[in-house]
Amino acid sequence: MNFYPEFEVVRSDSRCIRCRVCERQCANEVHWYDADGKVMLSDESKCVNCQRCVTLCPTRALKIVKSDCRLRENANYSDQTIKEIYRQAETGGVLLSSMGNPNPLPVYWDRILINASQVTNPPIDPLREPMETRVSLGKKPDHITRNPDGSIDTKLPPQLTLSMPVMFSAMSYGSISYNAHASLARAASALGIYYNTGEGGLHEDFYQYGKNTIVQVASGRFGVHKDYLEAGAAIEIKMGQGAKPGIGGHLPGTKAVGDVSKTRMIPEGSDAISPAPHHDIYSIEDLRQLVYSLKEATEYRLPVIVKVAAVHNIAAIASGIARSGADIIAIDGFRGGTGAAPTRIRDNVGIPIELALAAVDKRLRDEGIRNNVSIICGGSVRSAADVVKAIALGADACYIATAACLAMGCHLCRSCHTGKCNWGIATQRPDLVKRLNPDIGSQRLINLMDAWRHEIKELMGGMGINSIEALRGNRLMLRGVGLTEKELQILGISHAGE
Repeated sequence: MNFYPEFEVVRSDSRCIRCRVCERQCANEVHWYDADGKVMLSDESKCVNCQRCVTLCPTRALKIVKSDCRLRENANYSDQTIKEIYRQAETGGVLLSSMGNPNPLPVYWDRILINASQVTNPPIDPLREPMETRVSLGKKPDHITRNPDGSIDTKLPPQLTLSMPVMFSAMSYGSISYNAHASLARAASALGIYYNTGEGGLHEDFYQYGKNTIVQVASGRFGVHKDYLEAGAAIEIKMGQGAKPGIGGHLPGTKAVGDVSKTRMIPEGSDAISPAPHHDIYSIEDLRQLVYSLKEATEYRLPVIVKVAAVHNIAAIASGIARSGADIIAIDGFRGGTGAAPTRIRDNVGIPIELALAAVDKRLRDEGIRNNVSIICGGSVRSAADVVKAIALGADACYIATAACLAMGCHLCRSCHTGKCNWGIATQRPDLVKRLNPDIGSQRLINLMDAWRHEIKELMGGMGINSIEALRGNRLMLRGVGLTEKELQILGISHAGE
């Protein structure tokens, strides 16, 4: 069933010089040149509003506008809902989407404010006084122990040491391009933080960045072998992901080409489907077995992370993980991005990371096992302010992925699953991959993190806090606005004015 296109291409004929840049740059084949009429034409039904043509048009002759042509208004059946029903009636298929949940659900980061110091606890000037942004992730002792000679025992289980409490989250080689992966790896190395391989294995070119790499083991075990495990600084067991809790992963065969198939150790052109569960994990005891199998395989040199999606019983799940032998828990909220997910799962399953994080931190503290694990939170961490709020709610560090993609040039057009990313990020097409220069991509990531580091220091200084450690779990420095009593209770914060 045909509908009027969602976006309209508005072209100024007086400005257009028929250079055909828009035609060459559009992977969706929206634009073409009519030689007979000597004009540029557009098939607006193919437009995803990636803004590539608008950005590169030399005469600013183009703009993309959202169409105001809609089906008859209905508060129960929205225009989008009706069109999705029609699409499924035509195809019989599951609707696919990418990136995070775009629906107008509560964003708790925006309803939490940071308290500032004034007189009795004066603020700190980060330009003139030392501020500590370094973080160590891993098991910590509950008390000081001493050696037989009386000196303090400083030996710790394996740790990840970050220059700042932010890392690049899991994006697999295959879901993102070689150049995007290279940008993340180079930036993590330069910044003294870590990036995550995702479930696609590690291209041999990136083993050189191993000391800044977290290697992931997912249910499909793609690209997992001993050298891969030993190449990283930490191992992450992916049990779930915020954009699609309860289901596995899927990389279409069109993306499993060349080095992607080699790295994943699958036949070229075959779909890489990760099952929903790990078929050797059906209990915390099973998870413990895998944790220690991976530690044994790497001679207990590397910390093990367990990544789970934020779901309603996340506090109990985290308690089990903390007792499984894992060193770090990564919790991914329902707004987390993805290369491809069933639309219904992405938009209806899971809970916000803010509530999940607060619930987990409280549960682990109540049970006296908070030092057993560090906590990483992810799922729409968008700014330095979100990072500070997350740490005050109990996180040790944050994962970012969508923000990192934006830094590399992503325009959030949410068409990653098509493999036609016009910005060279979520694609394997050579002509599109080359649009992202890894030198530029990595420098933009470095710039973003440098800016966030400065803002984190400014925010902590305003709070009168001079270290991330002093900020962690310090909920007294947070206040809620427009939240219910139950929400405030779960978050463990007071309302503004109290």
